[in-house]
Amino acid sequence: MAKRAYAHKTRRATKKSERERKSAESALSVKVDEEQVQHFRNRITVFLRKANGRPVSRADLASKCRGRGKAAYLHALAGLCKEGEIAERRSGFVLAEAAGMIRATVSRIQRTFGFAVPEAGGAELFIPGRELKGALPGDLVLLQPNPAQDDTPEASVVTVIREASPQISGVLIADEGELRFLSDKLSSRPLKIAEPNGWGAHIGEKAIAEVVHRGDRHSRHIVRILQTLGSAESARACAEALVAVSGAPTEFSPAALSEAEALAAMGVTEADLAGRLDLRDNAEAVFTIDGFDAKDLDDAISVSRTGTGYRLGVHIADVSHYVKPNSALDEDAIARGTSIYYADQVIPMLPKALSNGICSLHPGVDRLTFSALLELDETGEIVQYRFAKTVIRSVVKGVYREVNAIFDGTASPETEEKYAPVRESLLLLDELRELRLAARKKRGAPAIETEESAFQLDENGICTGVAARTRGRGEELIEECMLLANEAAARLAREQRLPFVYRVHAKPPEEKVLRLTELLNRLNLPHPQLDLPKPRDYAQILKNAEGTDLKLAIHQLVLRSMAKADYETEPAGHFGLALSDYTHFTSPIRRYPDLAIHRILSLWLSGEQNENLRQFAQAAAAAGTVTEQRALQLERDCDDRYCAEWAKQHIGETFDGTVSGVSETGVYVMLPNTVEGLILPDALPPDDYDSDGFYSLHAAGSGKTYTLGMAIRVTCVRSDINSGNIDFEPAN
Repeated sequence: MAKRAYAHKTRRATKKSERERKSAESALSVKVDEEQVQHFRNRITVFLRKANGRPVSRADLASKCRGRGKAAYLHALAGLCKEGEIAERRSGFVLAEAAGMIRATVSRIQRTFGFAVPEAGGAELFIPGRELKGALPGDLVLLQPNPAQDDTPEASVVTVIREASPQISGVLIADEGELRFLSDKLSSRPLKIAEPNGWGAHIGEKAIAEVVHRGDRHSRHIVRILQTLGSAESARACAEALVAVSGAPTEFSPAALSEAEALAAMGVTEADLAGRLDLRDNAEAVFTIDGFDAKDLDDAISVSRTGTGYRLGVHIADVSHYVKPNSALDEDAIARGTSIYYADQVIPMLPKALSNGICSLHPGVDRLTFSALLELDETGEIVQYRFAKTVIRSVVKGVYREVNAIFDGTASPETEEKYAPVRESLLLLDELRELRLAARKKRGAPAIETEESAFQLDENGICTGVAARTRGRGEELIEECMLLANEAAARLAREQRLPFVYRVHAKPPEEKVLRLTELLNRLNLPHPQLDLPKPRDYAQILKNAEGTDLKLAIHQLVLRSMAKADYETEPAGHFGLALSDYTHFTSPIRRYPDLAIHRILSLWLSGEQNENLRQFAQAAAAAGTVTEQRALQLERDCDDRYCAEWAKQHIGETFDGTVSGVSETGVYVMLPNTVEGLILPDALPPDDYDSDGFYSLHAAGSGKTYTLGMAIRVTCVRSDINSGNIDFEPAN
């Protein structure tokens, strides 16, 4: 009886509170005297501030602050709640700031969790699904930070301050006789559709929708269908849907396109050449090396031997000459932040008239460049450097696989003839590559191996093959040249104290270092003390794992223990490269931070002053970090769909793989071609399993243990292209 009475009392109090809340919210629509409202707002905030974060009941707050003018008081109360200045708890109202609450923007959502970026800056906050309160990406929310779980900062949504209107992707399905929308990331329950008539013919198709009615949970939202994109069993359709809802712009403004076409039509003029260093007839041949399908060629190189070492020229497309501040091109470029690449598609940062045209360093034509001219000693270290506006004419459009064939002696006579003008340069660059790799090892930079997928598509865009991307000597030598130019640009900025955009990779967070140490100890892998971790400590860990079954596991553990690299305006160094000076200078066609750096260095070279340069650097760094993360997530999601499309064609087939992850949800297995699938617990032999959450899954009865890095033979049993999920089963 006592429990029933208590429950009845609680329900009655809840209903009363709900009635009062709705009454307060309805007050916002009542016309009131604004001065009186402001008066009550001040009284409410002052009184709650004196409470020092302790909740004040609705009755106490009203008795202390309301006085006469109930409508204005309720209007002020509801307004403060809606704006996130105060928050209502079960026991009353609190001043949000005094209670430790923070404002943040929801950045991304999965079905059971989400993340938000604090308005004041700092790390993303993890939000469990039950604590999202129906919030959507782009919403400005008031958060209550909670104790961290697994070293991850966590929070709960208190209220949605400002609703965004994001588009969401999903698939149209028939559910209990009704047409419903199964969202990709919001809810595992199909959502109701407003005005469903006419969409029934598209059952099974990928669709884009918008939320037209919000519930207090994602599963209670109601959506309106905006468009369909084709079968959810098509990786291309699924990728198009992911792009559509990612927030990444896919169409250039008419003004930006017009500017790009006009610049491309002008070509390189005599006026453009004024004051530039002319390298067109230079004794050192200038040439490019890229992938066979690359069209946006933004870097070229030249090299020669000197009496004391090497002279290296890294010539980068002078995009800042064409993309001016406050132009339509510039506005579109910073909004995109980076080009996005997936499967056979590119979403470029700049219109093709620039990226594939006047800015691309095609052979046999004049192109404007911004060059890093480096003098290196016999060990490949920078002795002197300078930067100059230049004009070049590339003599060869190199391709990695052709260059690698020359190095390994398998090139055809036609390939040998093509590269004859730069053969000596290639041999010098290969020498320099070996010196730079030795220097990287000497300074202790950890060489973490990661797997990237390369996709083969048929004429219909269907994925028919997946392979691991390979790196040869050609890729390595270009990477080392770009690293040298990036290092020199950052050193120049630091020495000259320029407002700048640095590429920063901070030291590993303390909690991740502790977790790594714990796992290494459990694996009985020798390792240095990590109290004050240095890059060479991580390099030593990787070396200790070389030649063991733990190699894959250790590379993943070390990678996960690292901080994320980002763009910042202070030179904090790059832990992963073991460099104190580093930035991104070499890809202004496809990365906005590089373009920003070119603009800053161009002003420095010309001696011009710009009072807004520091503010510009801050904006470029912030935009660069956000858009890079968006692009990386989108590329990973799209790749998953193409991997699943390949796997769909191989259901029932058996493969050799390697355990790539272990959790309560099962055992992840990666095939040699980089396709990854999951062995669900139900697919394992019946037993009592215990997992440490990352490294191993142990069967108590049989003693069988699945550990990270172990070889395993699996059968592909299911593949869902729509979600990108692939299911394996042990082959035996």
